[in-house]
Amino acid sequence: MSDPLRLAGVARRYRTEAGALEVLRDADLTIARGEIVALVAPSGTGKSTLLHLAGLLERPDAGEVFIAGQAAGTLDDGARTAIRRNTIGFVYQFHHLLAEFTAVENVMLPQMTAGVAAGQARTRAAELLGTFGLAARLDHRPGKLSGGEQQRVAIARALANSPALLLADEPTGNLDATTAGIVFAQLLAEARGRGLAALIATHNPELAARMDRVVTLRDGRIIPG
Repeated sequence: MSDPLRLAGVARRYRTEAGALEVLRDADLTIARGEIVALVAPSGTGKSTLLHLAGLLERPDAGEVFIAGQAAGTLDDGARTAIRRNTIGFVYQFHHLLAEFTAVENVMLPQMTAGVAAGQARTRAAELLGTFGLAARLDHRPGKLSGGEQQRVAIARALANSPALLLADEPTGNLDATTAGIVFAQLLAEARGRGLAALIATHNPELAARMDRVVTLRDGRIIPG
C-alpha cells in the first residue's frame, strides 16, 4: 500500500517586489499510514505553504506531491479537487465554519458535496459530533458554540469523508491552553483510532512531543527532528 503522503524534491517560490522569494527548495517528506508527524518551525518559514502543497491547494514549482502513490502535479484542477474531497481532511487554526448552518449541517456539507444522501450524511455527522461530546449541540449555529466546541466541529468536518490523510495548521492555536490540550487530545485519539496519516503544524513543543515524530523547516528544506 502506498504512503498517504510523499513530497519529493518539492520547491515553491513567490514573486515579490524585491524579486523571487524561495520558500521551499528540494523538500522531501514521507508520512506512512497511521503516522502522526509534527511540523514545527517559526512563523514565516513556510509551514502553511508546505501544508497547502500537501493538500493540493497550491502546485509546486519543482518536484512532485504524491497522494496515496498518485502523482498530483500534472493532474487537472478537477482531479485535484476530487482527491482533496475524498482523501484529505483539513483543520485550520480558525474553524472556518459556515455561520448560517448548524453544527451538524457544517459536518454534513462535505459529505453531500461528495454525493452522500442528506439522511446518511446527517447520521454520520451526528455520530462524529457525538464522539467529540457535542451530541447535545447538533442544532446550534457556530455563534452559539464556545471556541473549543467550534474547533471540535471543524475537526469532525475534516473527518466526515473518512480521509486517509489529515492536515492541520495550528489546530489549537486560537484556544486557551486548557481547552487546547483537551481538543488536541481528542484530535490525536481520533487520528490514531482511524489509522490516519497526519501532518500537524504547531508552535507548541508539548503538543509536538505527543506525536510520533517531529520535523522542522530550515532554509526551505524539511529537517528531521
